[in-house]
Amino acid sequence: MLEELRDTAAMRSKVAIQQPASSCSGVARTREDLYALPGDDTAAIRCGDQYQLLAIEGMIPAFVEQAPWFAGWSAVMANVSDITAMGGRATAIVNAYWHHDEKAASKVMAGVHAACAAYGLVLAGGHTSQAPGNPAALAVAVTGWARTLLSTLHVAPGQVIAMAVDLDGRWHGDAPYWKAFENDSPERLRTKLEVIPRLAEAGLLFAAKDVSNAGILGTLLMLLEPTACGAVIDISAVPRPADASIARWLQAFPSYGFLLTLDRKDLSTVEAAFALEGLHCACIGETDDSARLHVSHETEVEEFWDLAQQPFTGFSFSQLRHLPEAQEH
Repeated sequence: MLEELRDTAAMRSKVAIQQPASSCSGVARTREDLYALPGDDTAAIRCGDQYQLLAIEGMIPAFVEQAPWFAGWSAVMANVSDITAMGGRATAIVNAYWHHDEKAASKVMAGVHAACAAYGLVLAGGHTSQAPGNPAALAVAVTGWARTLLSTLHVAPGQVIAMAVDLDGRWHGDAPYWKAFENDSPERLRTKLEVIPRLAEAGLLFAAKDVSNAGILGTLLMLLEPTACGAVIDISAVPRPADASIARWLQAFPSYGFLLTLDRKDLSTVEAAFALEGLHCACIGETDDSARLHVSHETEVEEFWDLAQQPFTGFSFSQLRHLPEAQEH
């Protein structure tokens, strides 16, 4: 199973990030300089006593073509999740789309508008290119803010890894998308998102990562890689729907799913905060200094990836240990 998961299209797309990553080195004199560089779910730029957050998501063209409304919604939802993973709150988006079909393009924008209304975001404008011969393409950028920043740069050996997820949903056909938003009111959607910023501001989390199309294991690698940490996780401890096989769930792109790192003494408090909102949160492993991701199940343990020998996205900050500490964590 792990051999198959190493070689999915989604995993290969993350490995392909190494090429652009090689041109994004930037000059960092402090850890806060690194917050503004690629590697986290969003850029984070210090503005007074808080951080401005900025990110962008591009939708796979085939997805935009086949499910225009859902692609519009998903582009906003993915951006909101990225802001949340930084301990932040999203405020506004801009979008750019290209299309050859007027009715399909209208469905794309209807999905964008619906998600903005549900999540309480301002749709501030964007770029439109609609003409015969155009591809079906969509990108959405988001801005937000965080009072207390969560960052993969805060991951260190000895931290508990937990997964928080909304299991009250259903699959989107045969696709790997787990939809846990369709029956929720806007108030409910926003309340679920508020859990992570509140925990961050209470000093109960170090880092968070939105579970992306690379699935749980790929997202774990992106969580560990910046600080060259490793981990051992128990896939039997991963919270999942009753009707989902482990293999399928490990590849899922949940509409509400986050990996978190925290101090073990705070685990029960964090689990209770999610449970209060009807969300599942469980410890699935612990970080170490090996730069290797090991996966365990019952009596078996297998190495999934060695980041020292095989980079994942290429965003590893060897200079991190030599930089002055940031004000947060």
